[in-house]
Amino acid sequence: MLRPAVTLRKDLARSIRSGHPWVYRDALAGRPALVDGTLVEVRAKDGKRLATGFWDSESPIAVRILARDKFEALEPLLRERLDAALSRRLERIEPSLTNAFRWVHGEADALPGVHIDVYADVASVRFDGRGARATYRSLAGELQGTQGWSIERVLDRDARGAAGSVEVRENGLRFAVDLAHGQKGGLFLDQRENRAEIGRRAAGRRVLNLFGYTGAFSLYAARGGALRTDTVDQAKPAMLAAEQNFALNGLPTDRAHAGFHARDAFEFLPEAARAKKRWDLVICDPPSFAKSRRALPAARAAYRRLYALAMAVVEPGGLFCPASCSSHFPRDEFLAAVSDAARGSGRRFTAELVTGAGFDHPVVPAFPEGDYLKFAIGTLV
Repeated sequence: MLRPAVTLRKDLARSIRSGHPWVYRDALAGRPALVDGTLVEVRAKDGKRLATGFWDSESPIAVRILARDKFEALEPLLRERLDAALSRRLERIEPSLTNAFRWVHGEADALPGVHIDVYADVASVRFDGRGARATYRSLAGELQGTQGWSIERVLDRDARGAAGSVEVRENGLRFAVDLAHGQKGGLFLDQRENRAEIGRRAAGRRVLNLFGYTGAFSLYAARGGALRTDTVDQAKPAMLAAEQNFALNGLPTDRAHAGFHARDAFEFLPEAARAKKRWDLVICDPPSFAKSRRALPAARAAYRRLYALAMAVVEPGGLFCPASCSSHFPRDEFLAAVSDAARGSGRRFTAELVTGAGFDHPVVPAFPEGDYLKFAIGTLV
């Protein structure tokens, strides 16, 4: 099949052959006038074919690589990769306990530019740009036709719409998920294993969950035997949903056992410190402070400030669990920010565990940009 060709003006042949899935617009010779989703052959400066990808007319990423080997039609390739991605998830998920997971994690599952999350019988899809949306236009039918998982509805995350609330299970806990309006599709699936780890460490501890959204970390802690949980998020609807999730799981919501605080963490923490309130385990999982490389200097300062504020309410010898979800804030800088915040507070942080996203959000060596989530558990003295 004869396809349009785009030629590199930069020497990226080795990177593409090693598996990197992106070609930026400024790496190309010329500016071809192509329709979004057009399949193109990527050629090196010497004219040799390197890969096939799809075109995006607006994104800085002009081509996302689909395959280095030649293929005739897109649909069989899509079907094969959807099936393979689902099979990898189902090898590690017990559906009777967990029916919410990421089915496709974009580039890491060889389907660049698309992310698919499963919530019971609903597939929530997010496209990275117009090129991906045009390329995967047959996706809804493919998802509903799969033999491995029953999908009744496919929700376009950008279009939203009246999707309503869906109840899902995660490691036996029940969550009411707002697919139409919730952040990250309604539940931060990438933190599943980290939530489970908190649950294993929560017994007999007072737990503070900052930026807690609908209370997922708090639910695991409460089920794990926490003496008390306090969940903080500035969004009032999120706090109402957190309280409802506690009730859904038969966990106590009285003031002696649980607090739900619709507050900005940057205001809540200084007030709690002045009141000499302390917790034995503090989780600090803020939104990204570095959405681009240009924002990184300001983000470093913001992370250090936040971590220092959170450390001020950790009981000496307690556990501090910071997180960062920015791919522009690498792991070494994340840990340095935590250590710097501790030193600036006259304390010492000793990491016991440093992890990332769950197994259904894989990271592949050729695409380090996909390594975005950092989560640490450590003792603060």
